[in-house]
Amino acid sequence: MIECMASLSSLHVPPARLSPVRKKQVYASVSPVELTSRRPLLFSSVSTTFSLLIYSNSTALAKPTAISDFSELPNSGGVKVLDLRVAQGELPVDGDQVAIHYYGRLAAKQGWRFDSTYDHKDETGEPIPFNFILGSHNVISGIQAAVRSMKVGSIRRVIIPPSQGYQNMLQEPLPPNYFDRQRLFTTIFNPTRIANGEGSTLGTLVFDIELVSLRHQ
Repeated sequence: MIECMASLSSLHVPPARLSPVRKKQVYASVSPVELTSRRPLLFSSVSTTFSLLIYSNSTALAKPTAISDFSELPNSGGVKVLDLRVAQGELPVDGDQVAIHYYGRLAAKQGWRFDSTYDHKDETGEPIPFNFILGSHNVISGIQAAVRSMKVGSIRRVIIPPSQGYQNMLQEPLPPNYFDRQRLFTTIFNPTRIANGEGSTLGTLVFDIELVSLRHQ
């Protein structure tokens, strides 16, 4: 998945679990073999420069994908994306209600997965997507920037810098578990480590996002 170079730590994050891929969907940046095989998400860090590679767990390693394959979204404040699946659904606009599934991880805390919609289940045991109005101020900017240029059915890996991530403890999406929320925010807003110049690492987020549906308001 992603090998991310940042500072002094090396960590392993479980592979993302995304919805089944239909054969007729269009892929970008990674091959179907890479998508369907199980892969570890590996972060290691040295300074504040990211170097990202995608690996396959199959017997023959897939060709690595360098950071140059990640695109910085225009006017996003530094949000970088890698399309894992490009679908042919509708493109959302501000004001639409969108539903997404996601895995959210911190670049710090050994790539800790702090939340996933696949852990939020309804009474039948089905995962509940996260719904929000595109363009609203209560959702972190990095997610909105990524979703704004996705078509329904697409899957995208997103690297969100601190300036486009959580700016306060009220912004969504929020882990439903109180202790997870506390751990998340005491890491991101740790005053001692921020004073030591670690802010760019502490607040960096990595999201795997699937745009499930949209509804015009």
